[in-house]
Amino acid sequence: MSGRKPDQPTLADLRAEIDRIDENMHRLLIERGEIIESLIAVKKTQESGSAFRPAREASMMRKLVERHHGILPLDTVESIWRVIIATFTHVQAPYSVHADLIAGDAAIRDSARFHFGFTVPFVGHMGAAGVVNAVSASKGDLGLVPAIAVAGSDPWWALLEGGTTPKIIARLPFVERPDHPASLPVFAVSWPAADALVKEVEVFSLKVSGWSAAAARAVTPLAELVALPDGAFDGAALLVSVPEGRTLDQITQALVKAGASVRSCALVGSHATRYTVAGSERKPPA
Repeated sequence: MSGRKPDQPTLADLRAEIDRIDENMHRLLIERGEIIESLIAVKKTQESGSAFRPAREASMMRKLVERHHGILPLDTVESIWRVIIATFTHVQAPYSVHADLIAGDAAIRDSARFHFGFTVPFVGHMGAAGVVNAVSASKGDLGLVPAIAVAGSDPWWALLEGGTTPKIIARLPFVERPDHPASLPVFAVSWPAADALVKEVEVFSLKVSGWSAAAARAVTPLAELVALPDGAFDGAALLVSVPEGRTLDQITQALVKAGASVRSCALVGSHATRYTVAGSERKPPA
């Protein structure tokens, strides 16, 4: 005699429910595709270039995290949505992802595949300058460059200075947390759409003289910083991400107070504030 309660679903019942949910999910993706077809007709993005909307994407990922609950890991949910967003963006306006491999092939590929899936073409470059140049020559491609200082590399962000160059439009991952499967911080570079930018964090290219450990200590509490040697022995090229609540004047004043002088400054992009989730969902193996 079965120990199952009269109102308890059978294994077949549960599998039928899963099949029903899977079919509905597929139908909703098809419906989303039909809406994208209408967007293409209205926006003509396949003719005008980049379809990236970093402000909207950052907002979508934040909302996803805030409403998520249950046994399904956040890593899985985020990766599914990233592939959906990136693939439909590719359908609107085909693009390739160019990536700087100099910080490690595996880490940058993990970031590219996690955020953009396998439908979007991946093109590797040995050096950030190659990435920026490829994006510059494209209609709407995207470049991924590590948001860290890599020994032996050049200050690639100088290539973003000026009014007719690509810009930093995002910092990935959109949602940071311990043990993120694509944890390498990267800047996304593309031709910006003026109506799509998020300016919570503004990113500046600075060239300074008198660079020192004291100058680095003065800036680090105020802004995210990437620094590489530039020119004379005491010169440096800085990529400074100024967060909301801070100003570029505060950064330059801190540098001067620490004995450095600013030779030049240019805005090279902007992105959303880092959204951090505390704690890790992953459990050690038994």
